[in-house]
Amino acid sequence: MKTELHKEHHWLQKFVGEWTYQSEVSMGPDQPPEQATGIEHVRSLDGLWILAEGQGEMPGCGPATTMLTLGYDPEKQHFIGTWVGSMMTYLWVYEGELDASEKVLSLSTEGPDMSGGSQLAKYRDVVEFKSDDHRVLTSHYLGDDGQWHAFMTANYRRKQ
Repeated sequence: MKTELHKEHHWLQKFVGEWTYQSEVSMGPDQPPEQATGIEHVRSLDGLWILAEGQGEMPGCGPATTMLTLGYDPEKQHFIGTWVGSMMTYLWVYEGELDASEKVLSLSTEGPDMSGGSQLAKYRDVVEFKSDDHRVLTSHYLGDDGQWHAFMTANYRRKQ
């Protein structure tokens, strides 16, 4: 079965390359934000998927390795993907869409509640390309108040 590439698959190729990142994570309302840095290597899987392997510090966890997959499902007309990290056993599954400007990708998922309970919570990761060499990832959780609250921001810059 040969899958035809769509414009969304071509858009994902913007991620391909070597990146460094600096992040700021809010660990709680009574705690100061924590900073972290790392690197990310992103490659294409035949133009259909991107595979992003990150290595760096994870606030509260120490050194960590992460793996992100992103693709586009033309039948669902959504971006799809997964995320795993060496600091946890949970497989995060994404579904999302690109905005009209084709600069902002919003990815929705469910995962462990950050409060430590056994419930799942709703999350949204937003990737905005500021330029071809700078993208910003902002992670949000859906609060009890029904509003999205940002808890992590990471600036990725392409290595030159």
